[in-house]
Amino acid sequence: MAVGVDDCSSESDVIVVPSALDFVSQDDMLTPLGRLDKYAESENVFNRQMVARSLLDTLREVCDDERECIAVLERISRLADDSEPTVRAELMEQVPHIALFCQENRPAIPYAFSKYLLPIVVRYLADQNNQVRKTSQAALLALLEQELIERVDVETKVCPVLVELTAPDSNDDVKTEAVAIMCKMAPMVGKDITERLILPRFCEMCCDCRMFHVRKVCAANFGDICSVVGQQATEEMLLPRFFQLCSDNVWGVRKACAECFMAVSCATCQEIRRTKLSALFINLISDPSRWVRQAAFQSLGPFISTFANPSSSGQYFKEENKSSEDTSVEDKNSSEKIRGADAPEDIEARPTGGDSRVHLEETLAEGAETLRQPPGELSAPAESSSPLRLSPEPPPDAAGSEEEQEPCPCGLASQPEAGTGAQDSAPLDQELYNSFHFWRTPLPEIDLDVELQQGSGSEPGPQGLDVEPEVPAPGSASITMATRKELEEMIENLEPHIDDPDVKAQVDVLAAALRASSLDAGDEAGEAPRRAPQDELPSCRLDHDAAGPLISEETMDSALHYIHNDSDSGTSSGFSPDEERRAKVQDVVPQALLDQYLSMTDPSRAQTVDTEIAKHCAYSLPGVALTLGRQNWHCLRETYETLASDMQWKVRRTLAFSIHELAVILGDQLTAADLVPIFNGFLKDLDEVRIGVLKHLHDFLKLLHIDKRREYLYQLQEFLVTDNSRNWRFRAELAEQLILLLELYSPRDVYDYLRPIALNLCADKVSSVRWISYKLVSEMVRKLHRAAPPTFGADLIQELVESFGRCPRWSGRQAFVFVCQTVIEDDCLPMDQFAVQLMPHLLTLANDRVPNVRVLLAKTLRQTLLEKEHFLTSASCHQEAVEQTIMALQMDRDSDVKYFASTHPASTRISEDALSTASSTY
Repeated sequence: MAVGVDDCSSESDVIVVPSALDFVSQDDMLTPLGRLDKYAESENVFNRQMVARSLLDTLREVCDDERECIAVLERISRLADDSEPTVRAELMEQVPHIALFCQENRPAIPYAFSKYLLPIVVRYLADQNNQVRKTSQAALLALLEQELIERVDVETKVCPVLVELTAPDSNDDVKTEAVAIMCKMAPMVGKDITERLILPRFCEMCCDCRMFHVRKVCAANFGDICSVVGQQATEEMLLPRFFQLCSDNVWGVRKACAECFMAVSCATCQEIRRTKLSALFINLISDPSRWVRQAAFQSLGPFISTFANPSSSGQYFKEENKSSEDTSVEDKNSSEKIRGADAPEDIEARPTGGDSRVHLEETLAEGAETLRQPPGELSAPAESSSPLRLSPEPPPDAAGSEEEQEPCPCGLASQPEAGTGAQDSAPLDQELYNSFHFWRTPLPEIDLDVELQQGSGSEPGPQGLDVEPEVPAPGSASITMATRKELEEMIENLEPHIDDPDVKAQVDVLAAALRASSLDAGDEAGEAPRRAPQDELPSCRLDHDAAGPLISEETMDSALHYIHNDSDSGTSSGFSPDEERRAKVQDVVPQALLDQYLSMTDPSRAQTVDTEIAKHCAYSLPGVALTLGRQNWHCLRETYETLASDMQWKVRRTLAFSIHELAVILGDQLTAADLVPIFNGFLKDLDEVRIGVLKHLHDFLKLLHIDKRREYLYQLQEFLVTDNSRNWRFRAELAEQLILLLELYSPRDVYDYLRPIALNLCADKVSSVRWISYKLVSEMVRKLHRAAPPTFGADLIQELVESFGRCPRWSGRQAFVFVCQTVIEDDCLPMDQFAVQLMPHLLTLANDRVPNVRVLLAKTLRQTLLEKEHFLTSASCHQEAVEQTIMALQMDRDSDVKYFASTHPASTRISEDALSTASSTY
């Protein structure tokens, strides 16, 4: 029996005194350093991990005692020697946090990080365990990013170790990781340290012939290094290595080069970019590896954008340079200026009255005025008889200048300035000329007025031009030679199509004209009596110049038969591929690059390069358009139209999201001609595409002329209909855009077209849509009330009262309270007028049968209305009515209504909880 008692007592002792409780009590009695020492020496790995994880908490406990802080840091150094990799990795994850703590407490812990923590980070960069190395690399970059490492430590402790780790005899994995760390830290340490300590070893690593992994890392980070060291070091030291990497025998290295090509290009001068990098990039685009070609095409648009020059990006078309008269004419006739898809930048005017410097905008206005004259006032169509000629690239500061007054290919010579021969201007015309610009699909019949060439003396021409009798000019010989050159080029460009009977006839006619102009000036003077009379072979000149070759009216009619019209650019017939390619010639970027970019819409590219290559083309198109400038938009127009009709909705979506940016680049005239039709197509597209247009609707419409802008008022209602009725974000975006559109339209347009949409959105089933719509309606109240006369504002308020304030559904009445609250907060209506027009209807809701309405009313009156100075200072009947309503709400049978009517809790402000209240509506 005694034995049993002893056994029981021994068992009861074990149960009553558990070992875990002993440990807890012992830990509570230990100091922070004691607990640290106890578990840091534990054989249990998890205990040591816990020590590493709790180091920061331990430091905070002893931060008041500098000696204890240093003791903790010393124990961290010992813990760093732990044999378990997970413990070392856990320690390294805590180092950035500990370093930040040490910096904040630097007076108490001087040089703590530099002495105790940084050596651990640097040592772990070469740790045998991959996880430890990765955590140390991440910690080092985090410390550099937060500027927790002193510059001297970077130079003396970090960079030397990294350079040593990249030595030829270093471990392959460690070497690769060290190169990556050097590249990533270069932007953080700056140009000086990078050039002195990192760049030499980086150049060596680019030529590492043993490990392609190292070369691949160098190629992937090449752009970052170039951007840090600058142009000189890039061109002198890095570019030779970059050329080697681009021709590496490993496709992964070449692919990495293609991906960073834009950054490398940004660090070089324009000459190297054009002469060397362009050819190098063409090689990557034609690389045997599909993955390299794919990366190159993705980088093609960004690379082209590095050629952008503000002086040649089309920004010299400055609207503010126009006179008020020009502006009014342009605004009045904006629709007449645009002919189909014609680029207005391709039109220049012939100077009259001896003034050859005609501003480009004045030229466009005059051209539009000429084109809109009634047919009865013209003896020939505007395309043939108006004093306009076509020019591919009008220079920004010399529209109509003396350098551009050379004879045009068909003999429509422009008047040079006095004392200036056309021979001086011929080279420029030869440079700009190409067959695509001057031979196009036939135009309507052209009938030149013969009377222009006859010596009518004082009689004005059919367009009001002062045509003088023909007088031989001193420069006649040079003009004849220049025109002969043009005729020879025209014949040369037509010869590939000689099989076409019509083309052959044109060649015969031009050959005859060439023979007629083959005599020099002396021979012309001597043989003038023997030539055909002028009425038999009339000249086609439209100006005072008497020196051009004599070409018959039939000859000119036939020759002009093929003069190009940009509106037919997509449907031209009888063109060879070479001629179509010449139409897209420009001098901003190397033509080979642009040709490759334009080929990204070729269906074969999707099969041989990347199925999403068209999307990449669409993504970078605004940047390419900005680089080429407005004057070269004709190079991209066809590509843009092709992308806009792409079968993949992601391509169209990309264009829809950027069409407003492209409109800013092109200007209002090109936007109206080329972007508006595409914009209209996007409006009828899938919701995934329409949302791109909708998100920037205001940005696009504000660039249009007011008349064109008003046309979209009829289409805004269509945004309420979506493919999926649950797509409430579409309607929310519409409400936000309508708030911005209020400034673009007149009060009548707002009331007639935008008001019904806004009221519809206020009754939406989704609270987020309704909440934005309340803001929209309140802004409408502001705009319409300030209009003169403010009748539309009064009508809108009355409709709000009828449709919402007296709505049979409680959600409508709650919406009315929300609108009133927004009007009060945003001061959309003067308080005295609010008190008369809206407040009486608002106060009647104090007797509403739904508590939610009364709760919101109590919040609005107590937290919003009574804070307005009008109700704080005045002792009017309106203030008395508000106070009586609040007193009635304070005695409401609902506890929430009484609470909000009696108190003024800051945590329940209407702006903070209105959305949650509204969400309970449905």
